Amino acid sequence: MTQDDLLARAQAWLAEDPDSETREELAKLIESGETDELAARFAGTLQFGTAGLRGELGAGPMRMNRSVVIRAAAGLAAYLKAQGHAGGLVVVGYDARYKSADFARDTAAVMIGAGLRAAVLPRPLPTPVLAYAIRHLGAVAGVEVTASHNPPRDNGYKVYLGDGSQIVPPADAEIAAEIDAVRSLNDVPRPDAGWETLGDEVLAAYLARTDAVLTPGSPRGVRTVYTAMHGVGKDVLTAAFARAGFPPPALVAEQAEPDPAFPTVSFPNPEEPGAMDLAFEAARAVDPDIVIANDPDADRCAVAVPDGTVEGGWRMLRGDEVGALLAAHLVHKGAQGVFAESIVSSSLLGRIAEAAGVGYEETLTGFKWIARVEGLRYGYEEALGYCVDPEGVRDKDGITAALLVAELASVLKEQDRTLTDLLDDLAVAHGLHATDQLSVRVDDLNVIANAMSTLREYPPVHLAGLTVTTAEDLTKGTESLPPTDGLRYYLEGDHKARVIVRPSGTEPKLKCYLEVVVPVADASELATARAKGAEILFAIKRDLSEAAGL
Repeated sequence: MTQDDLLARAQAWLAEDPDSETREELAKLIESGETDELAARFAGTLQFGTAGLRGELGAGPMRMNRSVVIRAAAGLAAYLKAQGHAGGLVVVGYDARYKSADFARDTAAVMIGAGLRAAVLPRPLPTPVLAYAIRHLGAVAGVEVTASHNPPRDNGYKVYLGDGSQIVPPADAEIAAEIDAVRSLNDVPRPDAGWETLGDEVLAAYLARTDAVLTPGSPRGVRTVYTAMHGVGKDVLTAAFARAGFPPPALVAEQAEPDPAFPTVSFPNPEEPGAMDLAFEAARAVDPDIVIANDPDADRCAVAVPDGTVEGGWRMLRGDEVGALLAAHLVHKGAQGVFAESIVSSSLLGRIAEAAGVGYEETLTGFKWIARVEGLRYGYEEALGYCVDPEGVRDKDGITAALLVAELASVLKEQDRTLTDLLDDLAVAHGLHATDQLSVRVDDLNVIANAMSTLREYPPVHLAGLTVTTAEDLTKGTESLPPTDGLRYYLEGDHKARVIVRPSGTEPKLKCYLEVVVPVADASELATARAKGAEILFAIKRDLSEAAGL
């Protein structure tokens, strides 16, 4: 693109931009001749995929802004009408990030202008409330404006269809084609009214539904510290806990209220280093049984437990550990149906399911796949996502997951036991499933592409001194999985070591998922098994990093 072409594109975008803030931003870039910045913003368009849209806020087609959202909404509306849903209802939810309310309102306006009906949730609410509302209201689609646990400068646009699940291929490509067909914002009718702003009835119905995950009369005595991570989870989670009869969680006051600046954390993700520091500080002050955290849109749930062997006395459980605990609890409660997880999650779930005689299925990464498993009763993903009530919410739900964790901790507390004790029991019964992750955040996406290319061209022969017995390129698909951009390695030996490498679908990260299974005869061997697992994982991580050129 020549400089003249770039400026012409920027001027044309500026002329259509409905937002005074991004208009001013773009006008300044044009006026000051910031050609490198303009080139970055006009190098293409944000790609609409199975995660919808997600990106940095700002002016131009490579950023998240009202112009991009209006085009996305127009494309979704055209797709829905082509699918025979003219006149159908689209429900719109949003979180408390910068511009989220504007994006939600624009979406509703576009739907009305296209001849569909639209209903907007009454205020910023957790993503699972939107996922619930789609099925509850009989909508043909739903949109959640959120960037989940991304940095403050980001926002996103997540699309669900009428079954309450996130879109999967080919719907994503078909919607993207309709978006590309929008030539000018002037062609998109956007009335100033006509949509419904919902009251609290849907939220009340969602909260009533949360009772379904608990056993009537079960223990409810666990004491909890809770952080909403500056997001929208606090009011809904505390209401759900109160309904269920749990003691009110002690709140991490500094992170309790929605704040799009996320001032106390570098990244508002419980998995990120330092994000849980304030929660652990609160826990040391009030001495609870467990710590629970939601991410900013409250679809994820993190759990921490007392641990005298670590600095500060509290340890975050891995997503795989919580996933196994919830599975064991559901089995104990007599749950029937299919237990499902993504390929990057621990194989322990399969062993628990097999021992319990319930179905088990593995899917590609993401709840858009897990939620579609036929007969699903429970699904989880290692990135702190748990679907414990698929009939209510066909997506991960950090509120109902927190309730189920609290019930399990309460049951164990009455037995003078803890979540850690149950994890030990599972290790003795099924082997110690040690997992870890090599996660590399990049500023330049070429780093990820180069690493994947290097591993494809020169696949590792050994990792941690173990021979790589199988190397799968998942872009070709498998007998049970459709194609995806990923690599999977199985290593020789009794430890059933496994590695999966893939680019993140929502963040500029390369993610490598590692698992080692160490046999355990009895509880006396657990410490040795943990040390062995950690040793092998460390060596795999080191060798994989070198093999990928990282």
